[in-house]
Parts: sequence; structure tokens; C-alpha cells
Amino acid sequence: MKNFALVVSVLLHPLLMATYVCLLLFFGIQNTVYDYLTPFETKWRISIIVFMFSFVFPVLNIYILVKLKRIPNLTLSNQKDRTFPLFITALFYFGLFYLLMDVNIWNSVKLFIIGGAVCILMTTLINLKYKISAHMVGLGGVLGILISVSYLIHFDMTPYYIATIILAGIVAFARLILDEHKPAQLYLGFFLGLIVQSGLFFGLQKVTFV
Repeated sequence: MKNFALVVSVLLHPLLMATYVCLLLFFGIQNTVYDYLTPFETKWRISIIVFMFSFVFPVLNIYILVKLKRIPNLTLSNQKDRTFPLFITALFYFGLFYLLMDVNIWNSVKLFIIGGAVCILMTTLINLKYKISAHMVGLGGVLGILISVSYLIHFDMTPYYIATIILAGIVAFARLILDEHKPAQLYLGFFLGLIVQSGLFFGLQKVTFV
């Protein structure tokens, strides 16, 4: 069971959530503005850039910290080991947002990137006093993005809400099996991601974030 929990934790790692959202909006959900009004080459370029800045670079940073013996391993299980890697990851997200600011791509894509940066920064600050689940922050953020985008483009994404909630339940179960978190830490993480991402979208809905 622990092997299953470990695989789930890796496949649904919080650093992969931004890439998954890009792939879902650009290629997974058919007949939306992201699908048929975005050139295929642009979709892939943006997805690769997001993957590099939100996953590859943060993971390399953590790997370097392990090699320098600043942290013991890649899992960041210890609360005190998570603060600096989380902070650097937030900087990568802010850097990604800055890189995409002048790119001719849907503003909602830029908005969920800055939302991810804010989520990670808040997770970093909370982690100073309390170990919150980054996995659940990521999945809560995905749900918040889907709800917001669905509202903004008037497209029913109910099946994707349901799938995200089910995946969140599976990830929460996995994190409990691995003894990485307590239930309260999982709930807090999920609702933090959900509130931050949806709050940013709906708070800025008067701006044309489509």
C-alpha cells in the first residue's frame, strides 16, 4: 500500500499541477477558446515553458540542496527542510509570470501562474509555524482554476471538478498512509489552494482575464 501511496504522491506532485492544468486547458478540454483559438505550436511552447519553470528548475534546486547537504533528501518530509525550497519555488513561479507577461497568450493562463506563486508563498509562510500539505494546495488550486475558468468562458466543467475532487481524496489518503500529514493539514492545504486561485480570478473578473 505504501508503494501505491508513493506512486500517487509522485504522479500528482504539486510541482506538476501547473503543467497538468496547461495540458488540460490546451489539449484535454475540447471546444473551448483555449482549444480552438490557440495555435497548436503556441500551446506546446507555453506548456514546455511552464513545465521547465514550475517543475524542472524547482526540482533541480532541491537536488542541488541535497547534494550540498542543506537538506537530507528530495521528499522534504521534515517541516524545517521545506521552507527554503518552497520559497525558491515561489520565485520560479513569479519569474515565469514575468516571462509570460508580454507573451500573446490568454491572460487567464498568466493569472493561474501568479496564483500558483501566491499559493506557494503562502504555504512557505504557513510552514514556518505549521506543516501544511503542498500536495493538497496544488489540487485545491486546480479545482479553483477550473471553477473560475468555467465561469469566465461559460463552459461546463463539472466532470473535471468531480475528477479533481476524487484525485484529491486519493492523494489525501496516500499522504496519510505515508504518515506525511495529519487530516487538518490536508484540509487546510486544499482550501488554501482553492480559495487563493478562485479568489484571484473572481477578484479580478472586471479585468479581461479570459
